[in-house]
Amino acid sequence: MDLKPHRIRYWLTPPADDPEREAKILDICAVYREAPARAHRGERTMSTDEMTGVQALERAAPGLPLAPGTPGMPGKVERREFEYVRHGTRCFTINFDVASGQILAPSCGATRTEADFLAHLQRTVASDPGATRWHFVTDNLNTHCSASLVRYVAEVSGVTADLGKKEHHGILQSMKSRAAFLRDPSHRIVFHYTPKHSSWLNQVEIWLGIRVRKLLRRGSFRSVDELEAKVLAFIAYFNRTMAHPFKWTYQGKPLHV
Repeated sequence: MDLKPHRIRYWLTPPADDPEREAKILDICAVYREAPARAHRGERTMSTDEMTGVQALERAAPGLPLAPGTPGMPGKVERREFEYVRHGTRCFTINFDVASGQILAPSCGATRTEADFLAHLQRTVASDPGATRWHFVTDNLNTHCSASLVRYVAEVSGVTADLGKKEHHGILQSMKSRAAFLRDPSHRIVFHYTPKHSSWLNQVEIWLGIRVRKLLRRGSFRSVDELEAKVLAFIAYFNRTMAHPFKWTYQGKPLHV
């Protein structure tokens, strides 16, 4: 009777009207499986996502540390001030290198726009000019299949064909047509999109949880600049001491409820 009725876990039912769902899952699992071999060939595999609205919260008073117990007296858990001061928010865009387990070329800013993601991608690609191909696992956010992103991928991939016009015709016409172009495996930059309501397929989500538990949840930040500095310092520390590839065990088999 190992039941724990006081605990729950949220579940988001995947949509039943996505005919490409299983194919997308199998593709992403294959990307993870092939990442080490691709790394030996000079290809990079990134699991990428944004964490938006990260608050710079300063506790109104210092916390009290934990204390060991004494005979007849229990120990004390760490205590944290309930009240806090808000100092603004930041958006972090993170690349988790699937083959090495390290965080590559993180970005931080006040917004999450089409231009922000394009600049992040350009910085990422520029960090390793010798890479022969880049694979990015992302969700279906509109900034991940924007017109400017299509133009950039076409440029670095040597595509000279007419891309059309946004909302009118050609590759740029719609999100669907742009995403299809960005998934083309012959390009130097290839996108692999998770199915709707399946963010758990993106390995960077695991790392974002690590950052929340080890830094943000217990942190006190006096400004957004301090928040940014501590997050970047944590990333450097993580890369030096904790980084390792995640052991991905899901093989794309259908889930049954």
